[in-house]
Amino acid sequence: MIDVVQTVLVLLALVVVVLVITVLVRAIRVVPQARAGVVERLGRYQKTLLPGLNVLVPFIDRMRPLIDLREQVVSFPPQPVITEDNLVVSIDTVVYFQVTDARAATYEIANYLVAVEQLTTTTLRNVVGGLNLEETLTSRDNINGQLRVVLDEATGKWGIRVNRVELKSIEPPASIQDSMEQQMRAERSRRAQILTAEGGKQAAILQAEGSRQAAILQAEGEAQARVLRAEGEAKAIGTVFDAIHAGRPDSSLLAYQYLQTLPKIAEGQANKVWIVPSELSEALRGLGAAFKPGAGQEPGQGSAPAPAAPSSIRPPHPSAVPEPVEQPAAPAATA
Repeated sequence: MIDVVQTVLVLLALVVVVLVITVLVRAIRVVPQARAGVVERLGRYQKTLLPGLNVLVPFIDRMRPLIDLREQVVSFPPQPVITEDNLVVSIDTVVYFQVTDARAATYEIANYLVAVEQLTTTTLRNVVGGLNLEETLTSRDNINGQLRVVLDEATGKWGIRVNRVELKSIEPPASIQDSMEQQMRAERSRRAQILTAEGGKQAAILQAEGSRQAAILQAEGEAQARVLRAEGEAKAIGTVFDAIHAGRPDSSLLAYQYLQTLPKIAEGQANKVWIVPSELSEALRGLGAAFKPGAGQEPGQGSAPAPAAPSSIRPPHPSAVPEPVEQPAAPAATA
């Protein structure tokens, strides 16, 4: 009997120990940081456990699975969306949301992840349905803002706050992509042609400006050269004039210089007729008197007849030689 009693006592002690351990396990709950636990007492919401050590009533209180309070990122698969111009585009979305009320997320919605996904899809179709393809591709920020406002307002009663909504990719149909690429290539070709034309225009303008400046500088140089040449000739004439007056030339020297000037009058291939000036005989008579003994005699006394004009002198064109002056003493002779 004693052995039986001892065995019973040991079994009872073991049962008590197991019961105590079970009670402690059911009564003590440790909630990690950024987590929340909803406690139900007899099937009714009792409280929300905060991070740390919490004590429950064993076999009466029951804690539901912990809810993550951190911001979550959910990427939804591509969704076909029809734009305003009846084109089907595939759009991938990424939603950033956070549970702010564990009680509402537990009792107000059955599955908040599925609800957020479906709400994002329907809202995206409503927003993109009012835009054409061009606006859809270039209005990502506008679409993101509209989605965030609608989702945040709808999920507020679920204890969820939607922080951001991003469009990860927008894929139009393959035919539309080919058309867009052709349009882009045409636009780039047009811009290249415009830039080339503008470059040619600028080059032509610069070249014309350079030519104008070069012509101006050349004209200014030529004008200065003419001025300098004229000044030089004026100084030379003045010097010769002063030298002649200083030397006091006689009539024979002047007659010799006059004869040297006559061949220059006959220069030119177009001269057919040359009218010998009446002063030629006087010049020849004076020159002959200079080489004749008794050069000091009066002109016309014992002087030899005037020699003929050199045969090498070609007659000038009548239009290039002034009309002869009629003198009764020595009439002009024509060759």
